[in-house]
Amino acid sequence: MGDIFAIYKEKGPTSNDIIMQLKKITDTKKVGHAGTLDPLASGVLVVGVGREATKKLGDAMEKEKEYIAKIKLGETSSTDDEEGDKTSVQVSNKPNEQEVKEVIESFIGSIKQMPPVFSSVKVSGKPAHRLVRSGKRPKLGERDVELKEAEIIKYSWPYLELRLVTGSGFYVRSLARDIGEKLKTGGYLAGLERTRVGDFTKDEAITIEEFSKIYISDTK
Repeated sequence: MGDIFAIYKEKGPTSNDIIMQLKKITDTKKVGHAGTLDPLASGVLVVGVGREATKKLGDAMEKEKEYIAKIKLGETSSTDDEEGDKTSVQVSNKPNEQEVKEVIESFIGSIKQMPPVFSSVKVSGKPAHRLVRSGKRPKLGERDVELKEAEIIKYSWPYLELRLVTGSGFYVRSLARDIGEKLKTGGYLAGLERTRVGDFTKDEAITIEEFSKIYISDTK
């Protein structure tokens, strides 16, 4: 196809799993994606098929992204998401919606953010999550990121649902953790859907199954 388009990734497979499926369908080695989605996340995954398309994916990675995030307060997670080991936090006073809103608004703008330890951030040339799983504790430095918009969709203790618009390199898992820390409740990312990457939206994204049918039809 030699083009860039959006695949809707369901919860479960890794971003690399999607790429491997596309390689098999297209019988093409040059397939890549812009912006990894964790296995527990769903949503828009921008992909490129063909040499020229994959060269342009760097531009897509720099585009702003939009998410629907579900955060669980009252607990922390070793991975900052649903996958990790949970630790309950004793909360004497559950924050009200105004208090939650004020904390969220404090993160809007250019901020310093510490990536999750279980992430693909490279440390001495190796992804941090691999080092952790081998028994090491990599040191990750803070990075400059931007939270452009954040609004509460729903708040009913212990769950908080947000709509977020971020710049590139932003970790929603880190935001969930940091919101929990600032509220003194603990918190982790319980669910995530990426609804937009630049101009690529959820509404125009296609599933792997749909792509396969379109590709086979176009190549007959």
